[in-house]
Amino acid sequence: MMKTNARVVVGNGGHEVAFAQTEKLSLIAGPCQMESREHAFMMAGALSELCKKLDLGLVYKSSFDKANRTSLSGKRGIGLDKAMEIFADLKKEFGFPVLTDVHTEEQCALVAETVDILQIPAFLSRQTDLLVAAAKTGRAINVKKGQFLA
Repeated sequence: MMKTNARVVVGNGGHEVAFAQTEKLSLIAGPCQMESREHAFMMAGALSELCKKLDLGLVYKSSFDKANRTSLSGKRGIGLDKAMEIFADLKKEFGFPVLTDVHTEEQCALVAETVDILQIPAFLSRQTDLLVAAAKTGRAINVKKGQFLA
């Protein structure tokens, strides 16, 4: 078993979620792709209700751009500007912290204005400049590590 003193807290006020071995279980959950405002609020409501019932912390996760599609005609998402507005409204309505992927260095600072956790997709997890830009925001970072990495 890994031993660490690390404790990461995201969110603000009475709606903080802590991640540590000594904390209760918290979920990072939500639809893979943010499809619409209505869909985001429907999913957020269901997840919020479930986590309250089970006494679990919740970080809502959804992506504004799924840049790793296998087809050029595949849906990618609603885009950064619309998604940041929806994330801000979700935080106001439900109070939970939110997480989304970033794909470019330029997106990091913009996303960090609204989102509590920046997620680095597995296929970008070795992009040093992206990791540095995400770290410079001061936000928590979730680096997805693909099975293809050692």
